[in-house]
Amino acid sequence: MQIDNTLRPADLSAKLSRFWELSAQKIELIRKEYDDAKGSPVFTAAGKYTTRGWTEWTQGFQYGSEILQFDATGEKHFLEMGRKATVERMASHVTHNGVHDHGFNNVSTYGALLRLIREGRIQPASQWEVDFYELALKATGAVQAMRWTPIADGGGFIYSFNGPHSLFVDTVRTLRALSWSHRLGHVLSSEHDEQISLLGRLIAHARSTARYSVYYGEGRDAYDVWGRTTHEAVFNTNDGFFRCPNSQQGFSPFTTWTRGLAWAICGFPEQLEFLKTIPDADLEPYGGRAEIEAFMLKAAIATCDFYIEHTSLDGIPYWDTGAPNLHKLGDYSRVPANPYNAHEPVDASAAAIAAQGLIRLGHYLEANGQAAVDGKESSGISAAGKSALPKRTGKDYLQAGLTVARTLLDEPYLSTQANHQGLLLHSVYHKPNGWDYIPEGRTIECGESSMWGDYHVRELMHYIGRLAANAPYYTFFGPDERGGTL
Repeated sequence: MQIDNTLRPADLSAKLSRFWELSAQKIELIRKEYDDAKGSPVFTAAGKYTTRGWTEWTQGFQYGSEILQFDATGEKHFLEMGRKATVERMASHVTHNGVHDHGFNNVSTYGALLRLIREGRIQPASQWEVDFYELALKATGAVQAMRWTPIADGGGFIYSFNGPHSLFVDTVRTLRALSWSHRLGHVLSSEHDEQISLLGRLIAHARSTARYSVYYGEGRDAYDVWGRTTHEAVFNTNDGFFRCPNSQQGFSPFTTWTRGLAWAICGFPEQLEFLKTIPDADLEPYGGRAEIEAFMLKAAIATCDFYIEHTSLDGIPYWDTGAPNLHKLGDYSRVPANPYNAHEPVDASAAAIAAQGLIRLGHYLEANGQAAVDGKESSGISAAGKSALPKRTGKDYLQAGLTVARTLLDEPYLSTQANHQGLLLHSVYHKPNGWDYIPEGRTIECGESSMWGDYHVRELMHYIGRLAANAPYYTFFGPDERGGTL
């Protein structure tokens, strides 16, 4: 992609104002037209949200979007919409032990409301409201952490809804549930009253994801290149050994599904920010700060580099970097993405998720005096991996994220049609299963939205808006009451 090194958050202010106006219209339209009895809205078909009974992982994004709309604009009726829906409709997600999506559903709702209280943005009706949100967040982290598979290297992972053998790269972005739960002083109580640290499980899962889901050009297989990811890592649950990569929503185990890549791009920098609020002594039992931050930083840099090297000129990726007809587009990295091409769809939702991670990594590197990664001693990168590593500064990543965001703030990605319920166009859900809508007269999926794409583009733009206004730095966990700094 071509990074604009002159772009500043404040340069996007006018576009952000228009964005939030459109966002408000879409939220109101969904509330007016969508039938909640059908289940959670997932993605649009011909501009109208539909559902898909796979797992209920998007409802928190619907109500979380309403809370973000208030957070960005101060329009209180959106707060009340999101607050009421959270109290009345989200409880089942807190105790749902069949999914790995707790950080998606519950941090976007209960977590956002508690964060707003702690930031002083809203006043709770009573202490009961604070206690209610805290109890939900304590429970959701513990329930997610129960889905645990120990592995042969002494670690483990939170397994996906596919079963105990399955490590999804997505889940690193849902670790925010464990972060909140640990932050509130909670632990997972298991057999014989064993007290299991949620911080420990968070770190172990992140370490497994970094080791088995992210590649570093170190010869793990014939397709090992710096920063690519596999959607699913498969383990033998009899002996705990890794068996093979796999992909549920990408093209193959040996290509990179770009939304999975984006989850890692966003998840690792977000957790690096969270770890800055954790005392050194609390990290010692799990490898110590230096080792933990090193493996997370290595994964964050590698995935961000891969994104930059394998996306279109304007920062928008196609749905999979090995999609079978992608070659028909020629060298797509040298031209802006074309969502209306005849061969393979783009995934703007991956762009929205990745852009936030790029900016967060850039901010982290700048704030911590790490202008570039150079040398395996400080970063945990081997000599083989280091040879493939571009020398990028924190500013480079930050500017890359802003460049992607600017693209998303205009057509053809920003939805401006009054009757289209989606906000971010050209999202892809599950191409291998054929779930995505192909408009009449087209040969590929295009022109549609997803609830996760709409939520994450709102989260991205709210984050940039705070940077533009020099407002308090936006994190999912809010103000640090323990003295840590970002």
